[in-house]
Amino acid sequence: MEKKVAIFAFNGEPMCFVHALLNTLDMKEKEYDVKLIIEGSATRLVKVLMDPHEPFAELYEKVKQAGLIECVCQACAAKMNSLKESEEQHLPLCREMFGHPSMAKYLEQGYQIVTL
Repeated sequence: MEKKVAIFAFNGEPMCFVHALLNTLDMKEKEYDVKLIIEGSATRLVKVLMDPHEPFAELYEKVKQAGLIECVCQACAAKMNSLKESEEQHLPLCREMFGHPSMAKYLEQGYQIVTL
């Protein structure tokens, strides 16, 4: 059975977000089909972690370069003033549920949802 996990990172506190990044990489290394969805206040970190001098910027870049970021919530990125930076980083935007990503979409595709 294929292991499929969609990690929804909601918390914008860097010490919480780093766990979403670490678990995404860990699951990928263990051959999970894993996707990271950046939601809520975590969307502001898309802007913050562009600065290579920020703590966890290197880890964020590693996840990004591995293609593990499924999308960034369009509505939340707009509210957190990080929409422009999401677009500049060529990160996909999710908006299928009133401007937000739909968890049902991932459940229907057989993903287990993890929220952090």
